[in-house]
Amino acid sequence: MTTLECPAVAQPPVRDPKRRSIASTGRWSALFLSPALLIIGVFTLIPTLMTVWISFHRWSMFTPITEMTWVGLDNYSGLFADATRVQALGNTALYVLLSIVITVPIALLIALLLYFPRLKGKGVVRVLLFATYVIPTIAIVIIWSNIYAPGYGPLSTMVAALGIDPPGWLSDPQWALVSLVIFNVWQMLGYYVILLIAGLTQISEDLYEAARIDGAGIVRQTWSITIPLLRPSLVFVILMTFINSIQVFDPIYLLTQGGPANSTNMVSFEIQRTAFQYGMAGESSALAVSLFLMIIAVGGVLGIVMKGRNR
Repeated sequence: MTTLECPAVAQPPVRDPKRRSIASTGRWSALFLSPALLIIGVFTLIPTLMTVWISFHRWSMFTPITEMTWVGLDNYSGLFADATRVQALGNTALYVLLSIVITVPIALLIALLLYFPRLKGKGVVRVLLFATYVIPTIAIVIIWSNIYAPGYGPLSTMVAALGIDPPGWLSDPQWALVSLVIFNVWQMLGYYVILLIAGLTQISEDLYEAARIDGAGIVRQTWSITIPLLRPSLVFVILMTFINSIQVFDPIYLLTQGGPANSTNMVSFEIQRTAFQYGMAGESSALAVSLFLMIIAVGGVLGIVMKGRNR
């Protein structure tokens, strides 16, 4: 007696609900991100690509864009043939170096003093420090232009009270760049202090407790625990100081206009002057692209150093 075999019935494919959920989440994420991506594309990506394209052309901004002439790498090869641009590059390097060397240690010291001691009113001090960062630059410039004012300015008055002839803070080529560095340190210090305090909160208190049990003092705890574990935040602060310093423009434009004798002329200000005063859009774009590549290179080096230290 034979048995009848029923033909196999094809089973419908089983859909993974987890995969379907991920796909749905991706579509919704793309939908919600599309306005931001559109804005970034229109106001950031497209102008950046246009700047790169213009950097390979010779074009006066006082003429129609259709009159651009392709010159290849000529704008880059002669980028620093002008002595004024070489001086601007040197001023920028000195400004960035002084800003990092002065700002980072002071920010670290203030962050330690505001985080570890159990003192009342630390929150108020943090708010006051951060306020210098959020105040509009034009308002700060008005204040500091009066602070630096010769004769009646409070800084000149205090120096004169010590029996010292006050210099022309913004009119003396030897002091103008230093005065801008002091302005930058005062404006940005609170922001970096908050970043370092945020990094300090990530360090476990148990490590300090164990160090105190072993007899380690405050200096040893800071050197052996705080500094090594705070390295990511310190590297980030150094990178942000570098970026903010190399892109400085507002104080130069509002306080010194690159003077006196080009002593405060930076690469960022030279880009604006080359484009909008001299009309040389191609050379100005080449300067802007070079500045951008410089920032990327330094950021990459700091990232590699940070990655190597964490291994």
